[in-house]
Amino acid sequence: MSKPRIRWHVVVFLTPAVIVYTAVMIFPLFNTLRLALYSKIDQERVFVGLQNFTTLFGDPIWSDQFWNALGNNFWFFLVHMLVQNPIGIALAAILSHPRLRFAAFYRSAIFIPTILSFVIVGFAWKLILSPIWGIAPSMLDAVGLKSLYAPWLGKEEYALTALSLISVWQFVGIPMMLIYAALLSIPEEVLEAGEIDGITGMSAFWKIKLPLILPSIGIISILTFVGNFNAFDLIYTAQGALAGPDFSTDILGTFMYRTFFGFQLQLGDPYMGSAIASAMFAIILIGVCIYLFGIQTRMRRYQL
Repeated sequence: MSKPRIRWHVVVFLTPAVIVYTAVMIFPLFNTLRLALYSKIDQERVFVGLQNFTTLFGDPIWSDQFWNALGNNFWFFLVHMLVQNPIGIALAAILSHPRLRFAAFYRSAIFIPTILSFVIVGFAWKLILSPIWGIAPSMLDAVGLKSLYAPWLGKEEYALTALSLISVWQFVGIPMMLIYAALLSIPEEVLEAGEIDGITGMSAFWKIKLPLILPSIGIISILTFVGNFNAFDLIYTAQGALAGPDFSTDILGTFMYRTFFGFQLQLGDPYMGSAIASAMFAIILIGVCIYLFGIQTRMRRYQL
């Protein structure tokens, strides 16, 4: 038997992408994992093994900050899962209706915030919600609901939820477009067969469309998980590196930033910062593995 020919054109086209991906993703990742095993002692870098992780999880000063940031991260993710994704699915179902007029305009209007800079979104909403010069109090007053207004970004119990909803407003267009594309890919024959059986309207969505777009919903869920546990920009823009008030909006991204680069009177420690980044990577990896080997496998069995 003749040996299979090597497709050199595939190698040539893939090589630049592999080199760039390795330089900007793979190498920094492994270098971060390596730095987490070192520490600076007497101005010299010394291999300390897992001591940085022992300090991170065992020292009360470090562990309290870590678990606070991790809990805030989970809440940030939960708000997106329970608010952003259902709204995105509902919007996609509405905009995919063939009789809806100006659907393209609505899709564009909802998707536009997604392409805005985090800096613009953070500062804009900080101005809108400001109790001094913001327009939120006057808008609520115009509809007789001024009593409901509170300085949401300045109160510990409201700040993280408010920022989560701002992020939902910015990124709801992504699940909407992905689900919209999935709904359009459903064969017309399947829907017509359902109509013959008397399944129309909302029943058609729940009994036919929703089961067929479950893989897309799963992909959106894992993208939401990864994106929210890598979040940093919006919190930093709106609340600063200290993630106030009193670290109530502190997430793993801001905690790692302060530790790695230092902030105000806190000196930067790249080795402890790398340990926090490694812990973030482990959390995200575990979540992705649970999805790939647990949820996705069950989805495939359900489809079969």
